Amino acid sequence: MTESVLAASHFIAILSMVTFLAIETALMRPVWMPQALASVRRYDRLYRGMLALVLITGLLRLLLGAKGAAFDLANPLFHAKLTGFGVMVLLGIPVTRQLRRWQAAARADPAFVPDEAVVRRLRRVLMLAAHLLVILPVLAALAARGHGLR
Repeated sequence: MTESVLAASHFIAILSMVTFLAIETALMRPVWMPQALASVRRYDRLYRGMLALVLITGLLRLLLGAKGAAFDLANPLFHAKLTGFGVMVLLGIPVTRQLRRWQAAARADPAFVPDEAVVRRLRRVLMLAAHLLVILPVLAALAARGHGLR
């Protein structure tokens, strides 16, 4: 039962993370700024929260899961998955920082409009994270079945 609850919690966190990343990416368009700025910031916070929840539920699965930590920690594909997840987290840092700066600028000046080139650049960073995300379940499925140990 514990394994099922941990797996379901992890999957729900992952699906929520994907949802919020997709919404944030969709809203990150120059034509929708500055009106969408508050929404983008809110979805960025939700995305960050889900990243944390994915990490927490993943650690719980690692430590309390049926296969045990030794199984996963010995597998280079598991480490590749963790590295990919870490890169996703790192990609989001400049996005979050820029959104905070924009929000502060918008509070100081109601006529503030984010620079179009920067909006496009941040959207590309979010798209890169979304594309990297596609690789992670493949690595997870392979590692869970013992590939990489042989």
